[in-house]
Amino acid sequence: MQSPPPQTERTEPTDADIHAFKEQLGRPPRGLRAIAHRCPCGNPDVVETAPRLEDGTPFPTTYYLTCPRAASAIGTLEANGVMKEMTERLKTDEDLAAKYRAAHEDYLARRDAIEVLEGFPSAGGMPDRVKCLHVLVGHSLAAGPGVNPLGDEAIAMLPEWWKKGPCVSACAVEESE
Repeated sequence: MQSPPPQTERTEPTDADIHAFKEQLGRPPRGLRAIAHRCPCGNPDVVETAPRLEDGTPFPTTYYLTCPRAASAIGTLEANGVMKEMTERLKTDEDLAAKYRAAHEDYLARRDAIEVLEGFPSAGGMPDRVKCLHVLVGHSLAAGPGVNPLGDEAIAMLPEWWKKGPCVSACAVEESE
């Protein structure tokens, strides 16, 4: 990617954001707390979710990637073995492993500031392996560059998913909603 998407402020979700989420994922949001990052097109691409869903079910994925174009591009990276390569590097690169552990601690601190989930790991395989690039990219976009080194690396490998315009129309909020 020539330049990663710019950092955006965490915001309360609007009706248009909720509509965009529904269009992006094909379902209503669960545990939605905030828009953690906005795509350069204006739509949410990462949402912040509650550590527990409304029914009390633990949901440790605090930063959930919603943009289907970004998710598809990340899926391609995963299918091409990027997670395995990153996990192998964690075994031999002490500096990278230390930075990834710090990303894990950051993730837990952000989630625990909302609600502590005793006994639940952070997400994405942190701190010892890479299990889900979607989570790492979501964390990097929400927290900003320099917090999650492997999320930052994955973002750098992605195409500029927003260049074709919005993945969904957020402004088409139906009156029945």
